[in-house]
Amino acid sequence: MLQIFHHSLRLRADPSRVVVRPFHLSWQSNGSGPSRSERLVREVLDMSPAQARVQLDRVLKDFEKRHWQTRRVFMTRYDEIEAQMQLDGAHISDEKRQLIGAYFCHEYSYAAAALMNPSAVPHHDQSGLREGSLRVIISLRAVGEGHISSVAFREGIITDQGDIRLAPEPPFATATDTHGDENEVPQGQVTVLRHRDSTLSGTVLFPITAAQSNGLEDLRLCQFVHDDGSREWIGTYTAYNGSHIQSELLRTTDWRAFDLVPMTGSAARNKGMALFPRKIGDKYMMIGRQDGENIFLIQSDDLTHWDEGEVLVTPVYPWELVQMGNCGPPIELDEGWLLLTHGVGAMRKYSIGAILLDKNDPSMVIGRTREPILAAVDQDREGYVPNVVYSCGAVRHGDMIFIPYGVADSSVAFAFVPIESLLDQMS
Repeated sequence: MLQIFHHSLRLRADPSRVVVRPFHLSWQSNGSGPSRSERLVREVLDMSPAQARVQLDRVLKDFEKRHWQTRRVFMTRYDEIEAQMQLDGAHISDEKRQLIGAYFCHEYSYAAAALMNPSAVPHHDQSGLREGSLRVIISLRAVGEGHISSVAFREGIITDQGDIRLAPEPPFATATDTHGDENEVPQGQVTVLRHRDSTLSGTVLFPITAAQSNGLEDLRLCQFVHDDGSREWIGTYTAYNGSHIQSELLRTTDWRAFDLVPMTGSAARNKGMALFPRKIGDKYMMIGRQDGENIFLIQSDDLTHWDEGEVLVTPVYPWELVQMGNCGPPIELDEGWLLLTHGVGAMRKYSIGAILLDKNDPSMVIGRTREPILAAVDQDREGYVPNVVYSCGAVRHGDMIFIPYGVADSSVAFAFVPIESLLDQMS
């Protein structure tokens, strides 16, 4: 019988988690007068010093306790407006500059609707830990206003005794940023930066390019080891613009600068891709789902280009007959590559299973669970999307597999599965 240990900790959607985002107004005149932005700036500039001070005090009373370094945020936003509108800041008071910045900002509740589909990787800093502990980074798909998905992070420590402790979530969240002309929506590859004073647990990664405009979905992280032994954290995710999807890569070596890189090739037009954490032979390898039904194995000479692969696994058991996909990157064991899978059965019920691939030839399936290792039951069935359990990536720690997983697209739970017990369930 499979042993699985469910931790009591749950993470849930929280509308109180807000960040300050740029509020965009038209920069162009309609031909009959100043633009909305020009009119708004002129209204502030025409205020008396006392009027501007009163209005700024009201804004700060409402929002200063809700955000980190609010005045600096307003001034940073003003600097962007000044550059766009060619204002002479030397002749504008601090109060008016902050007030102008405030008018071009708004609050965004990034996790108001849902919190789901987590993945986990070893943290880049493993210093100062007790024996038997591993520091991890957990990514989360957060869904807010307009059903737009962003990526949030939590840092924590897991133990070989099946315990997890998360670092305190800071009271204020900050968004990653890129430096560029806000009149031009970035295209292609872009680099976003975590604020220098923000913790990773307080950082949110928002859509930035046109291809991502309606969401960054389902980040599947792995710690990738290159041929020279260097480490890089790479995640695959789905960029969604409201009508089309595209698979992209998140790449970072320091968790402060993040490269968001579109992938090319026919396979990149699909979602749900998961990267092997190292080359096998001389090839990069990826798990995909090109036809929306079966699991594929894809090979490439280039991390960013992926064409069609070969069918690896097809639905066999009742709980997966509708479709299958991966639940994150393969995990290397002595026995082979452990790949967590998701299957969809009757009534669109999602469950999590596992397969074992040959270590030197991952096209060979050498083990497979007949029954799910995780399924939606009892109270876990209810939520934003009922009857769903789903993970975007687990991590090995000692003799355990640590699995963060989404429940009904409404909360995130955590489980530990002994590797030996899991392998015993495979036929």
